[in-house]
Amino acid sequence: MIDRPAHDGRAGARSRELFERAARHIPGGVNSPVRAFSSVGGQPPFIRRAHGCTLETEDGASLIDYVCTWGPALLGHGREEVVDAVCEAARRGLSFGACAAAEGEFAALICASVPSMRDGMVRLVNSGTEATMSALRLARGFTGKTKIIKCDGGYHGHADLLLVAAGSGAATLGIPGSAGVPEGAVRDTLTVPFNDAEATAAALTAHRGDVAAIIVEPIAGNMGCIPPAPGYLQELRRLATEHETVLIFDEVMTGFRVALGGAQERYGVTPDLTCLGKIVGGGLPVGAYGGRRDLMSTIAPLGPVYQAGTLSGNPLGVAAGLKTLQLLIEEDPYGSLERTTRKLVEGLAQASATHDIPVQLAHVGPMFGLFFTARPVANYEDAKTSDLARFSTWHAGMLERGVYLAPSQFEAGFLSTAHDESTIERTLAAAAQVFENL
Repeated sequence: MIDRPAHDGRAGARSRELFERAARHIPGGVNSPVRAFSSVGGQPPFIRRAHGCTLETEDGASLIDYVCTWGPALLGHGREEVVDAVCEAARRGLSFGACAAAEGEFAALICASVPSMRDGMVRLVNSGTEATMSALRLARGFTGKTKIIKCDGGYHGHADLLLVAAGSGAATLGIPGSAGVPEGAVRDTLTVPFNDAEATAAALTAHRGDVAAIIVEPIAGNMGCIPPAPGYLQELRRLATEHETVLIFDEVMTGFRVALGGAQERYGVTPDLTCLGKIVGGGLPVGAYGGRRDLMSTIAPLGPVYQAGTLSGNPLGVAAGLKTLQLLIEEDPYGSLERTTRKLVEGLAQASATHDIPVQLAHVGPMFGLFFTARPVANYEDAKTSDLARFSTWHAGMLERGVYLAPSQFEAGFLSTAHDESTIERTLAAAAQVFENL
């Protein structure tokens, strides 16, 4: 039974029933903490189906989606060519656990698209977490060093060594790291502020000769969307080279989104290794890491760094990812996506200013962030000055008006090629009403 208007995305009777059922068997009722609504109040709406930039809830609401599966749906939900490719692959077999022709074709296309891999190699895995933990093991094995440097608020998956000053879901839930992570697992993880090359240089100097890798989101997306300061990535590249440290770009979120070649193409900075996820799988659970040939040749079976996965290179994931990359190359949607996102962000800025609501807005390509603070946001400390109560009210107001945003201040928003001008206008009309109420 539908108990709310078609534009109201708040959890109705059916979603509440489904949540209660899920919570009996799934911790917190969710299979990933970022889906919980604990930080914004209420319960999550359950999704029945998705198409284009629209979600349909179990309560019958139709929502404009700015989560886009947390990034993968760059071509919109249910893109016909991608679905057809997956169905065709499924008819041939769900999994082989053996070599298949499409894996090599997919790997070649990834390497041709990502600057750090163009003369290198790539290994397919099943998630972004697998990609980052494998890349860091590779960096340690290749260099013989032990320490790594990451940024405060940078989330690189839930591997033990990375759950230090993690943003995203951990920040939303107020969890400082995680229980179950022994002190020894994070002893060699050093943290520095994002956009602070001087702090990175100081850490490298203090631990000279023992830093295996610097891992960074080139555009922070797990503390909200925060672009790199001018020269920041270039300086990280210089420092990594000087200290013989492996520079790893975590492009799980930005890969194929802000440009075909990711943030490294957009900013002209080539890391030693790149981690991919989300879009690379076309909506299915696929991750990848790759880069310089000498580094990648250290991985088993060529070298002593071991990493394996039964479902790595799964034919369904490969089919979805391959078709997605082929469409991105063929259609080159990045200019249009940039213009659409700029219109959204400029409209939100105008609406907030009209009602004298202090916000900070940023976007890079079809990726954006909004913070309820008057303080410019360049790092995690700045992001934490955002008014979380006001964000919660904003989120609820937008959801009530049919706009689905991530239930966390510390998550980026995403657009797809399915977000057209009329969709943006409807979003801005809803935002104007919510800002007026704020």
